Amino acid sequence: MISVIIPVYNEERRIGESLLKIRYYLTRTALDYEIIVIDDGSTDNTKQVLKRYCPDITNFKIISYPINKGKGYALRQGVSASIGEIILLTDADLSTPIEELAHMLHLISSSEYDVVIGSRALKTSMTIKKQPWWRQGMGKVFNRFVKLIVLNDFHDTQCGFKMFSGKTARSLFKDARVNRFAYDVEILAMAVRKGFKVLEVPVKWINSPASKVNPVCDSLQMLYDLAKISWRQCLNQYDSSYIKARQDCLDLT
Repeated sequence: MISVIIPVYNEERRIGESLLKIRYYLTRTALDYEIIVIDDGSTDNTKQVLKRYCPDITNFKIISYPINKGKGYALRQGVSASIGEIILLTDADLSTPIEELAHMLHLISSSEYDVVIGSRALKTSMTIKKQPWWRQGMGKVFNRFVKLIVLNDFHDTQCGFKMFSGKTARSLFKDARVNRFAYDVEILAMAVRKGFKVLEVPVKWINSPASKVNPVCDSLQMLYDLAKISWRQCLNQYDSSYIKARQDCLDLT
C-alpha cells in the first residue's frame, strides 16, 4: 500500500481538484492506497471541502486541528497515522504532478533506496512554469545556507514531492522537531546521518502562483531553523543514543 500525505492550509479552492486527480491516477494504475490530508488550522472552508470528498474516495483520512502549527508539524501527524509500506509527500497544489510518482516508485519498492526526493534543480528537471524572481532568489539563498551550515548533498531540498519507505518515514518523522518549512532539511540531515540511502531525482514542476510562503517572516524562520538544525548536529542530537535518552526523559514526565 502507498500512503499519499498532503498537508493543507487554506486550500479550499485547490484541494478538491487535486484530490480528484490523485484518486483518478491511483485508481487507474491499480495501486492499493490511502490518502491522508492534514488540515493545518485552516481558517477558510477547507475542512468543509474535505468532508465533501470523504464518501467518494477510498481510504480517505482527514486529520484536523484548530491552530496553524506549520508544514513540518502537519506532516509528522500524517506520517504517524499512515500504514503504507511506501509514503509519498506531496503539496496540495500538485506543482509536481502526481504522475511523477511512477519514476520514484520502483526505487523504493525494490529497496534500492530508502528516500527519493524530487528536484527542480537537476539538469534533466523540467520546469514548465517558473517561480517569480523573488521566490527563485529566496530559494537560491536558502540553498546556499543549507549547503554551508547543514548538508552539501543535495541540489534542491525544498521540492514538496518526496517518497520514503514507510518504515524509514515513520522513523525519521517520529524524531523530527522542526515545525515549519525547513522540515525538509532536518529530515534529510537525519536520513544522511542515520545512513539511509537517499536519491535526488529530476521531476516535472509547474509553479503555482498562490503561495502560502511569507517572503519575510517565513524566510527568517527558515534561517533560524537551519541554525537550530546545525546546532543539534554539532551536539549529536540526531544520533540514536541521544534520541533514545530524550524519549526516555519525556516518558518519565
